Amino acid sequence: MTDDLTFMRRAIALSLECVGGDEGPFGAVVVHNGKIVGEGVNCVVPTGDPTAHAEIVAIREACRALRTHVLDGATIYTSCEPCPMCLGAIWWARIAEIVYANDRADAAAIGFDDDAIYEEVAAPLDRRKLPIRRMSADEALEVFKAWAAKPDKVPY
Repeated sequence: MTDDLTFMRRAIALSLECVGGDEGPFGAVVVHNGKIVGEGVNCVVPTGDPTAHAEIVAIREACRALRTHVLDGATIYTSCEPCPMCLGAIWWARIAEIVYANDRADAAAIGFDDDAIYEEVAAPLDRRKLPIRRMSADEALEVFKAWAAKPDKVPY
């Protein structure tokens, strides 16, 4: 419990550092084997990168530090419940646990509302607000077949 509190306090401290600048008020740390291996703050505005959320930045740093794309056994501590994009990245990184402080309702109350994204993802394709359509599936499937037959592929 003491380590959990220490790691969460670091994530919150990172989020507080952002309040004075152009970054959003979010911080995250990735912990593996009891050590922080990645830290991140929301830097969407200063980098011009809409994917540069605190969790994504922390995951990227952790992967670089550990020289892997798989963070099995790691825990991510984040100052706020992860948005759908960050949740997807956490799943892809195979992080074992998420610990968060503020929830998505708290984020919505200060202008960071992800409800539309949650609703969009849950909607059938033909009822989504953002148009989505499929084309050239036969051609693209050939690439997938080549990948499936590749003997030296690195799974992820």
